[in-house]
Amino acid sequence: MSATTTAPRSPMPSRTSTRGGPHPNARGARSADSANANPLLCAMLTDFYQITMGYSYWKAGKGDEIATFDLFFRKNPFQGEFTIFAGLDECVRFLQNFKFTREDTDYLRTTLPAYVEEEFFEYLEKLDTSKVTMHAIDEGTVVFPKVPLIRLEGPLLLVQLMETPFLTMVNFASLVCTNAARHRIAVGDNIKLLEFGLRRAQGPDGGLSASRYCYMGGFDATSNVLAGQIFGIPLKGTHAHAYVTSFVKSDGDRQPLVVPHSDGVSESCTDFMSLVRKHAGTVFKLCGECGFVVDPNEGELVAFATYAFSFPAGFLALVDTYDVMKSGMPNYMSVVMALHDFGYRGIGIRLDSGDLAYLSISVRKFLLVMSEKIPGLEWVHANPIVASNNINEDTLYSLKNQGHEINIFGVGTHLVTCQAQPALGCVFKLVQVNGTPRIKLSEDVEKVTLPGDKDAYRLYGKDGNGIVDLMMNTTEKPPTAGSRILCRHPFIESKRAHVVPAKVEKLHNVYFSGSRCQRELPTLMELRTRVTASLKLLRPDHLRSLNPTPYKVSVSEELYSHLHSLWLQNAPVGELM
Repeated sequence: MSATTTAPRSPMPSRTSTRGGPHPNARGARSADSANANPLLCAMLTDFYQITMGYSYWKAGKGDEIATFDLFFRKNPFQGEFTIFAGLDECVRFLQNFKFTREDTDYLRTTLPAYVEEEFFEYLEKLDTSKVTMHAIDEGTVVFPKVPLIRLEGPLLLVQLMETPFLTMVNFASLVCTNAARHRIAVGDNIKLLEFGLRRAQGPDGGLSASRYCYMGGFDATSNVLAGQIFGIPLKGTHAHAYVTSFVKSDGDRQPLVVPHSDGVSESCTDFMSLVRKHAGTVFKLCGECGFVVDPNEGELVAFATYAFSFPAGFLALVDTYDVMKSGMPNYMSVVMALHDFGYRGIGIRLDSGDLAYLSISVRKFLLVMSEKIPGLEWVHANPIVASNNINEDTLYSLKNQGHEINIFGVGTHLVTCQAQPALGCVFKLVQVNGTPRIKLSEDVEKVTLPGDKDAYRLYGKDGNGIVDLMMNTTEKPPTAGSRILCRHPFIESKRAHVVPAKVEKLHNVYFSGSRCQRELPTLMELRTRVTASLKLLRPDHLRSLNPTPYKVSVSEELYSHLHSLWLQNAPVGELM
């Protein structure tokens, strides 16, 4: 399948598991209406200390106290100043399907001490999320440190059990989606990005998640067939070097390659290989006349012809198996001429090694000369050039600075493994119990938590760009456009400013309550659109790769006073000896 054509899709078959139902199709039914897509997303996907804490909460009679936890991160990834929030869809479905089965508790009986009461296991089996409420920022929104992405309220024991799975679902999803968005920013809107990372991902689940969230972050397609089936992501692919090297000259004489005419009516080509060889003589002669040195590999020519015979409307050739300019391009052009005789067009070439900037410019020059010299092939000068080969964000900026002729990038290892930063570092912190705010202190000021139930608001300037995210106690009157609002740094007293916003956006919405999803969840395509729109609401200096400007996150005067009052109440008084 070519790198610039989409694989045809038939209706998606049901894929089931012992814990869930059909996987959601991102282009069809809303995923909120589907059962758990990933059988691993279950109550047992947790750290053992969540279970032991749960038992202790239960023993102390604290299990049903109403608690609030915030899920947030402390620092943007990749030395940047923005993050894309992803993974909320899975969190909603996790809450909908949360259940300890008898099989689960039977296993827990073997791991906990023998003196743990049977009533605790019965308690676990009866747990449900009917008393859990989840406030969250819309998935696909650009977010910043300290601002809660999710606020989870409910029985202390139950909500504590959500820590590990929620962090699992949000951390990698947000990290890889942000990585994808940064790649998109690096190349701009006019270059296509293909995700080729499945073979290098951290296992099947990592590969599947990466494909999903890379598409959400701005990539155009994936090589991952399962991701295409489950999520409706367009599939792209060329052929490998192994395909080319598997052919030798004699393979072209095995049987006639019959290629039907593109119009379905005119006479077919009954011996495509012979036609290709005929045109090869013309191309090689023309190359010599135009100053191109040729030394074509005949096995490569047969490989290209066979692939074009298989996909006459989707012929894209990997041209660097032997030598790009001496062999790959002349052989590609020979096959293109043969296809053209029967109404088809070659749709591009792929480079997977070498100096990509230099080679892409050389290839474009070759295509331009051929388009001028060969009648009827005026269009070939614009053939897309696809480039892969260990590409990362820095490579994209470097190629842009050098100048190149690449139209499509295939990115794999650095994208899906997030080699530049392997983890986002989201945390899940208790901020309130039974209506009383709680605070975690630390010698590292950045690790001091912001207590109590909080709402967040984004304040926009007259230019439509975000100025600051403001956190307030949920009991405070929300800010309004046109009003003068004091915004304070949470920890540094002297950092404060008045803001008169042109627009105010409340960031948190109720997504789950009373065992049900409370908002229609967007499709994957809608999330992809939201990411693009959200990034456009930031100034370019916040998004740039080199020395980006930090986006401001502040607290209200009331929250600031409350934070520091609680800090003083809980901090021990030092002694001088």
